[in-house]
Amino acid sequence: MTAPLRVLSIATLFPDAARPNFGLFVEKSLRALAAQPGIDLTIVAPVGLPPFPLSLHKRYRALRSLPRSEVWNGLTVHRPRFTLIPRVGARFNPAKVARAVLSAVRGQPFDVVDAQFFYPDGPAAMNVAATLGLPFSAKARGADISHFGHDPATRSQVIEAAAQAAGLLAVSEAMRGDMAEIGIDPAKIAVHYTGIDTARFHPGDRADARAALGMGSTPAILTVGALIPRKGQALVIEALPALPGVHYWLAGAGDEEGRYRALAQKLGVATRVHFMGSVANADLPRLYRAADAVVMPSVSEGLANAWVEALACGTPIVISDAGGAAELVTSPDAGRIVERTPGAIAAAVRSILAAAPAAPAVAASLGGRFDWDRNGRELAAHLRRCAGRSAPVIK
Repeated sequence: MTAPLRVLSIATLFPDAARPNFGLFVEKSLRALAAQPGIDLTIVAPVGLPPFPLSLHKRYRALRSLPRSEVWNGLTVHRPRFTLIPRVGARFNPAKVARAVLSAVRGQPFDVVDAQFFYPDGPAAMNVAATLGLPFSAKARGADISHFGHDPATRSQVIEAAAQAAGLLAVSEAMRGDMAEIGIDPAKIAVHYTGIDTARFHPGDRADARAALGMGSTPAILTVGALIPRKGQALVIEALPALPGVHYWLAGAGDEEGRYRALAQKLGVATRVHFMGSVANADLPRLYRAADAVVMPSVSEGLANAWVEALACGTPIVISDAGGAAELVTSPDAGRIVERTPGAIAAAVRSILAAAPAAPAVAASLGGRFDWDRNGRELAAHLRRCAGRSAPVIK
């Protein structure tokens, strides 16, 4: 009988009791991995806390009480702490994460180290792997390359981790190209699409979903994501004067909410802009079904989970040409790729409202490419390949 592959997965993006939606797709991918035969998985999800008394701030207060180790939805998860220096300390995080990981798994044997986000997880995995004499892999998802791969403070660590890794993953073909552009060897990178739970995310009756949410019968567009400039919600608000009668629903929380409310008031559309705050993942399918279109003109993405979820629910998307956009919008049924201008966004929304595609056709545009079991099988096979390769050598 073949011995199981012992995987140590480092995931700074991973849900916890204080942030149940944080890194949810990382959890789902690792659950799919753990479900594969011959996989023995240990997850370390380090928790960054600033020095006292900053750690008492409301943003971090709930994190202080998280357990150091627990079983989370059937997965063994360790949550060691590391010191986080907000805003200016990003360059130091990989070393701190690595020390936290090593302290959490001291004495345990592994075959391969897996980093679920390229920064800081990738350079941290490189240090952990070098200490333990193991090979490692790292996965790129979006901002870990578009931001940390270009920031002078962190770029060199991203490049070194990529060079030392036994194998690399990217969430889309476009992300693979972005990695190559900053000097990462594309021959080392495999595209690893996310999954989707089609038992939950599937087409349904739009009128029923709207009635349940109290939306009424007016046209509705939706953005799902943090209220941050990169997601482009301000552009959608600016498009509303050219979309009379259309209501805009924002699912997510963030520091820009006050600015967005003021912008809506200034443009005279405040009564048509609805801030929902954070929405539990369990409630998202109904919300997607209620919308006529999901509109997300992001500056950058890898391959946004909300894009895939919306399409699976039969709702077309209006998105910018960011990340893997062209890998999803492959037909008019799936939606439109637009310039990041209010006029282009309004024109695309009008086009969809004038000739709404059938929900089953929208869902079919995914072509069966996004499946959690496939995701887990591919990740297991990738890590098995990496396990047979050399450990990194830190100069």
